[in-house]
Amino acid sequence: MSLKVVFINGSPHPKGSTWRSMVEVSKVLHEEGIIVEWIHVGVQPVRGCMGCNACKNGGLGRCKYGDDVVNVAIARMEQADGLVIGSPVHYAGASGAITSFLDRMFYAAKSKETFYGKPGAAIVCCRRGGSTAALEQLNKYFTISNMPIVSSYYWNMVHGNSPEEVVQDEEGMFVMRQLGRNMAWMLKSLQAAKEQGIHFPYVEEETRMNFIR
Repeated sequence: MSLKVVFINGSPHPKGSTWRSMVEVSKVLHEEGIIVEWIHVGVQPVRGCMGCNACKNGGLGRCKYGDDVVNVAIARMEQADGLVIGSPVHYAGASGAITSFLDRMFYAAKSKETFYGKPGAAIVCCRRGGSTAALEQLNKYFTISNMPIVSSYYWNMVHGNSPEEVVQDEEGMFVMRQLGRNMAWMLKSLQAAKEQGIHFPYVEEETRMNFIR
């Protein structure tokens, strides 16, 4: 069975610095025989999550407001084995568009079927600073969804204000390639484990608590 990874580019520029850094990862995955599917968030306004819970009613698993590609991403993730999210750094955080996008995607989806046990990797691209804060923000989507985080030789970030400058960040490019190799290894290891009857740990019934008594 072919392994598949969804790439979500959270930059408004379809072929900008963030895209170029993600391409370096995708090249390695292609070499490893892994299929890559791209989703570009684009420049259209992305509605934020309102917590209306329409996605939860009746087990819909989709956002009620399907006016962008959020529901497309959910559907693709249900058939995928891993996820890579890329974002430029805006004010020391992920872009507003990708933040609204991911808030709705992770909230609306049926997490056990959609994200559970699937490796996730975040990539950030900045001109100068704010990269570690943005990377931490994106990784939290994985850690709340039972997704193993794929790391690299260094933090998953590159520096450059254009695709040409990104390529000049030789260490950043190396980090991206290593990230691709590590993700391929993790995906293949998880697949081999399943074939041997070793499955991702079960999730017990959730207990939700408020701190107000």
